[in-house]
Amino acid sequence: MILPIVLYGNPILRKKCLDIDFSSYKKRKEINQLIQDMFETIHKVKGIGLAAPQIGKNIRLFIVETPYLKGKNIINYKEVFINAKILKVHGKECKFNEGCLSFPGIMGYIKRKSNVRIEYYNQNWEQKKTTLTGICARVILHEYDHIEGKLFIDYFSYNKKKIIEKKFLNLS
Repeated sequence: MILPIVLYGNPILRKKCLDIDFSSYKKRKEINQLIQDMFETIHKVKGIGLAAPQIGKNIRLFIVETPYLKGKNIINYKEVFINAKILKVHGKECKFNEGCLSFPGIMGYIKRKSNVRIEYYNQNWEQKKTTLTGICARVILHEYDHIEGKLFIDYFSYNKKKIIEKKFLNLS
């Protein structure tokens, strides 16, 4: 099922999300259905990542799939991140023109480190630790920010941020 995407101005986008208690089979089944719906949603809009707060859920869940990225050395990376915790962000700081499904039509150059080490549970409920680099690290950092209540416009200059906030608040 395609899910509606929450736009800037909705307070859930600024909340730090809660860990998912997946001890019961019923809860795991609900989360698995939500994950399936999230992938269906990003395929429909040709996104590369989606975090639970962007669909109105205050839980530590995000997905990444990169088939729509074009460029040198870009692989199609697909993963589910449940109760993720960043262990280390390191490497060279790089600028990249980012967008966000909760800010349609808005793009901006953001500096992020090139590597991330992250611990999480995957869709099979297995605990994982991995280090990712380049565009995959960037997408993970962007989606991780969402579950921490941080938005990509927080990296913009004060003036650019105020223009965007005014535009979106006037729409609502």
